[in-house]
Amino acid sequence: QMEAASASNKEINIQWYIPSLAKPSNDTETKVLLLYAYNTKPVEISNIKIFSSTSMFSGHLWIPLARIISLREKLSNLKKQVEMLTQGSKSLSSASEPTSFLEKSETLKIIPSKNSRMNAAKVDLDEKTEEMAKRCLSEVKELLSVVPALSLPLTEIPFDVTLQSIASLEAMFDPASGCTITEENLFNWIISLFH
Repeated sequence: QMEAASASNKEINIQWYIPSLAKPSNDTETKVLLLYAYNTKPVEISNIKIFSSTSMFSGHLWIPLARIISLREKLSNLKKQVEMLTQGSKSLSSASEPTSFLEKSETLKIIPSKNSRMNAAKVDLDEKTEEMAKRCLSEVKELLSVVPALSLPLTEIPFDVTLQSIASLEAMFDPASGCTITEENLFNWIISLFH
């Protein structure tokens, strides 16, 4: 029997709502509503009657728009840095170690391979980029934490930095569009913030 599954194993869906008037009344700054839903197991819609929500969670957060715009800019810069490291790593790695000609030509063959594979590869960060990432992620953590005041800056990066994970985070903080996050490490970190 085939089951109709509407969401993969672990998936977060992010949507933004920018209210025109419906902002919290005592507040002068514009806030936008972050709506999130995630599942920790595959969601099947084959039988609605017995649909149990034990693996489905949803919620919302009011976040100052100005902070989202500034964070997205920082994430965009971080993504550029990670992109540069991804592109540079191939040529750097062959330049920094003495490699035989054969190995060099092997590394060259790898470069045009599928983009998706490269996007999912863990990136070795240099010190500057790592600091940048920690600052960005500390801010993400603060914005998404239930009690922001208790949110301490990160001392280490809580998931594997890949081009895909940083691109997902940048998309997540774009109020003009929503996004879906499926990378497991990033997924686990973000849902830990929602609790």
